[in-house]
Amino acid sequence: MHLVPTNDEVIQMLRETGAMRDGHFEYPNGMHANEYVQVALAFRFFQDAKILSVGLSRKLRADTEIRAMIKELSIVCPATGMPIAYGVCEALRAHQVYWAEKNGEDQPMQFKQFIQPAAGEKVLLVDDILRSGKRLTELRSLIESYGAEVVAIAVAVHQPNPDIANFGTLPIFYLAQMHAVYYKDASSCDLCQKGVAVEKIWF
Repeated sequence: MHLVPTNDEVIQMLRETGAMRDGHFEYPNGMHANEYVQVALAFRFFQDAKILSVGLSRKLRADTEIRAMIKELSIVCPATGMPIAYGVCEALRAHQVYWAEKNGEDQPMQFKQFIQPAAGEKVLLVDDILRSGKRLTELRSLIESYGAEVVAIAVAVHQPNPDIANFGTLPIFYLAQMHAVYYKDASSCDLCQKGVAVEKIWF
C-alpha cells in the first residue's frame, strides 16, 4: 500500500470490505446503476479507515494553498461523513471539525445549537463519497449563508452520476475515481431489460 493509496488500491480495499458491490441497483431518485459504493462499510475497520483518512489528508497537504491555511481550517461535513471528517481532521491537524444534519428527510440541513461558522471562516467540506453532490451543495449554501468561505471539497471516492452538481472552480480532492454505468430510470436500464434482479438503495 502506497503512502497515498492508488486508485486501484482503494478499489481493492472497498471490494474486500464489502463497501463496493457489482450488480443492479436502484437509487432513491429512481436512477439505476451497475455498481454501488458505501464507503462507510470500509470505515468499520480501523486500519482501512486510517489508510483512507491519512491518504486523503496527504493529498490535501500536498496542495500549497490548503497547507498554508491548515491551522485555521475548519472541516465541515454532513452527518453521514463524520467518520472520515474526524479522521482527516486528526491526520491533517486542522483547527476543528463539526457537522450539519437534518431533523427529517424533508427538513433543511442545519447545525447543532451553539455550533455554526463564523464570518470569514475557512471551511473544507469533507464527505466519504461524491456522487450527485446534493448534500455538499446544500451544505455549501448553508455555510456561505453565515459568511464563511468554502475553500475545497475532499472525498474518499468520486463516483459522479450524470446529474452531478456543478461546483464551479472549487477544488475537489479525492483518493479514487470510479465510473459506474448509470441509467436514468427502469425504462432505459439495460439491466432491467435483461431481467437482472434489482436491489433498492435506501439512501
